[in-house]
Amino acid sequence: MLNVPSQSFPAPSSQQRAASGGRSKVPLKQGRSLMDWIRLTKSGKDLTGLKGRLIEVTEEELKRHNTKDDCWICIRGFVYNVSPYMEYHPGGEDELMRAAGSDGTDLFDQVHRWVNYESMLKECLVGRMAIKPTIPKGMLPKTQVTDTLTKEGPGSPSYDWFQTDSLVTLVIYTKQKDINLDSVIVDHQDDSFRAETIIKDYSYIIHIGLSHEIQEDFSVRVIENVGKIEIVLKKKENTSWKRLGHPLENHNSLIPKKDTGLNYRKCQLISKECVTHDTKLFCLMLPPSTHLQVPIGQHVYLKLTITGTEIVKPYTPVSDFLLSELKEPVLNNKYIYFLIKIYAAGLFTPELDHLQIGDFVSVSNPEGNFKISQFQELEDLFLLAAGTGFTPMVKILNYALTNIPSLRKVKLMFFNKTEDDIIWRSQLEKLAFKDKRFQVEFVLSAPTSEWNGKQGHISPGLLSEFLKRSLDRSKVLICICGPTPFTEQGIRLLQDLNFSKDEIHSFTA
Repeated sequence: MLNVPSQSFPAPSSQQRAASGGRSKVPLKQGRSLMDWIRLTKSGKDLTGLKGRLIEVTEEELKRHNTKDDCWICIRGFVYNVSPYMEYHPGGEDELMRAAGSDGTDLFDQVHRWVNYESMLKECLVGRMAIKPTIPKGMLPKTQVTDTLTKEGPGSPSYDWFQTDSLVTLVIYTKQKDINLDSVIVDHQDDSFRAETIIKDYSYIIHIGLSHEIQEDFSVRVIENVGKIEIVLKKKENTSWKRLGHPLENHNSLIPKKDTGLNYRKCQLISKECVTHDTKLFCLMLPPSTHLQVPIGQHVYLKLTITGTEIVKPYTPVSDFLLSELKEPVLNNKYIYFLIKIYAAGLFTPELDHLQIGDFVSVSNPEGNFKISQFQELEDLFLLAAGTGFTPMVKILNYALTNIPSLRKVKLMFFNKTEDDIIWRSQLEKLAFKDKRFQVEFVLSAPTSEWNGKQGHISPGLLSEFLKRSLDRSKVLICICGPTPFTEQGIRLLQDLNFSKDEIHSFTA
């Protein structure tokens, strides 16, 4: 359970003790308000004294930083240089100095548990304790991965859990700074709870048979700058748990992602709409007991049982940002959209098309090797797509135009047989009109006589004209996806045009 503040805290002589029994604030100097502190943290000033480096801090090192002008404090295994914050602390400098050079988790929990210290002190983060400090009261025993890892693997993650009367919070420490909500997949079914965190090319798995029942819905929060994940579960009954539960398969293990296997959950078909004469937009809803967000450039597997046999096919989800402006987009992470071409003579897609609204489809964890880091400092983005090879380009297009400040232009060359085959043509043309950085070119292999645009197949002539950099040495990324012959031919042509492997990403499943 959470700590109840002792009668001796705050200290009788403390600035923080109020006569009424509440907590008093200390008058702050002018220019030392919360807003002033936020401005300081965003100013770019080095508040740690380490010039942006993160270090592992030993207990001996922590003890040395125990003065007002050089004050380090540990909270839940993370060490902060709070000296710059001294004059901004509403409770006064004396209260911070009580934890100087030591683990201040207990003191923090007694007075400030609700405070989002990760956000408040993120620019003061020195690093993580090399040896974990004493377990705070109220925390249940910690456990840590001890398996020996290859040198190129991440450091061993760990997890804690604690509880209130109505909640259980599972905390995962990844020891990585590039963790986000896409990195975490959570499933709860009956008493089985499974959380998989993707850390580089590894999966850290928490898999537990819970000791008590919980409600269906839960929340997931990621504190990106310290790589901490908080999963908050709601108890069905307000009773104290003596233990979290018993371990299930691969619990508390860090294993190569390729060895984890595919984990599925049943998703409900919410809608399906015609996009072209043979392509439909399917909307699936995740169960409330699942948290899953498919990262950009990754695919999932859809699974159906057809005549007693499980059939699996890979598909890349799309975002809904290109949907017609007449249709209000659903901004909810519980929905996944798929653009799928229906093959009349096929096995899987006709079965998928025959599903009724309310039926279920099994959806796997995401897979793929596309790295968002490929977008760093990108200036020119070229997309080559054929048919439904357009699907991974949708999220890439949205992300690039929204999140890459260095981007000068995005060009899409979209190959199809006929005009009727072009997916979301009007939406792409509207986007090109709205955002001058984006250009789209349609290429048809079997056009009608009325077609005035480009025609043919992927070729050196088409590509050399299309792939012109905005500057002589601009940073370029070329993404290509389509039928296998299209992709293989495209890669050969790009290499002939002297684009390097690092400048080309092909999507294959």
